[in-house]
Amino acid sequence: MKYKGRESMRVAAAYIRVSTDDQLEYSPDSQLIEIRRYAKAHDIVIPEDYIYIEDDGISGRKTKKREAFQRMIGTAKTKPKPFDVILLWKFSRFARNREDSVVYKSMLRKQLGIDVISVSEPLSDDKMSILIEAMIEAMDEYYSINLSEEVTRGMTEKVRRGEPVSIPAFGYSIKEKQYYPNPKTAPIVRSLFEEYAAGAGCRDLATKLNDMGIRSTRGNPFENRTVEYILRNPVYIGMIRWSPEGKISRNYTKSNVMVVQGSHEPIVTRELWEQVQDRLDEVKRTYPKYARVRERCDFMLKGLVRCSNCGSTLVHASTGSLQCHSYGRGSCKVSHSITLPKINKIVIESIEATFRLGVFPLTVKPSKQSIDENALIQQQIQREKRKLDRIREAYENEVDTLEEYKANKEKILTEIERLKAQLTPTPPVDLRKKFFEKNKNSVQKLKDPTISESEKNEILRSFVDHIVFNRAKGTVDVFYYL
Repeated sequence: MKYKGRESMRVAAAYIRVSTDDQLEYSPDSQLIEIRRYAKAHDIVIPEDYIYIEDDGISGRKTKKREAFQRMIGTAKTKPKPFDVILLWKFSRFARNREDSVVYKSMLRKQLGIDVISVSEPLSDDKMSILIEAMIEAMDEYYSINLSEEVTRGMTEKVRRGEPVSIPAFGYSIKEKQYYPNPKTAPIVRSLFEEYAAGAGCRDLATKLNDMGIRSTRGNPFENRTVEYILRNPVYIGMIRWSPEGKISRNYTKSNVMVVQGSHEPIVTRELWEQVQDRLDEVKRTYPKYARVRERCDFMLKGLVRCSNCGSTLVHASTGSLQCHSYGRGSCKVSHSITLPKINKIVIESIEATFRLGVFPLTVKPSKQSIDENALIQQQIQREKRKLDRIREAYENEVDTLEEYKANKEKILTEIERLKAQLTPTPPVDLRKKFFEKNKNSVQKLKDPTISESEKNEILRSFVDHIVFNRAKGTVDVFYYL
């Protein structure tokens, strides 16, 4: 039976994930062809905006790592309901973890009224289908776990033979399953070892690399921990280090971490390597991360002050001052260190001047609660406009006839005009006057020594969005909610 009109036509999202097996029948194009074929046979339209394709190599074991999946779920939660069903090539593309599968399918079906359908594993609506779907999911999870174990065993055996099993570390390239020193980056690695052995710090080396425009293997700026990871990596003396669990998390002494002799050319000598390891250990002993238990530090400006150079938040440093978080990690090259009493004084004086003069600087943000009736109507108008796109796609995909398309279009345009007629001019409101009246006592509270720092932080957050500190000028820009 052919559906007549938009009211009876279902809208679908298509979710596509590439199999790590890289088989042709599971390619994104092949999956989409089959999904579109199913949609056409069942009078379902798939808008282009609702086609979600996962990047190559993304595992189906954990949904939180799948960006396209998370975007689809986020869209599904919007109101009104954007689509009626999610179409997949196979249930295994949705999740190979039964816990994730049950949670997300239950939310979609029971809370949002959105079904999940496998176009290659059709199920009926009877209760037996519940058991069949559960069996399919269990088999998919078993296959995924078994495959993971087989891959891990294979990689472990490769490591035992000294063969690489991961992307090359900074300073190396890979060719024919073998690491080779990269002529451009290998000298940089050698220089890092030499300079650190001579007394340079990790943060200073990270800043130097960033100033030179050098980026890590993944194209990111260097941080002090990035430099430390390079200095700790035995790959540079011809070794292969690997953990069957995946990430080492900078815990290089874990019992399951394998370090074996590789077959590639070293970049640094073992003597230089040992010298650097000794200094790294000495620095750790001298400045241990957890030498003392730090008390939770509450201060008035906590989480509000940002660096004028990079935009990172200023955090409470071990010295008792505030410092740019990214500067401490080596990715920002401009220090913004300032004592708490000094920055508190500058901020309070700035806010005081604003309230005294009654004039805002050009640092005003709209209120988070400024959505009025007109804004809601505008949202409805935008939803109707999206419907126009959908019925056009339904016509282009031959789901609707030309007559049906014209009738639906006229109906939607009429609704848009009706909504526009409801828009009324909002009488002007003296927002500044209202703001000052509401917060006129705030400055005195911020100066009151009997009020706790956490309470002062809450007071500031009620009318201040953020504060930008410029150390070179010794000034702050306060961004208010208006």
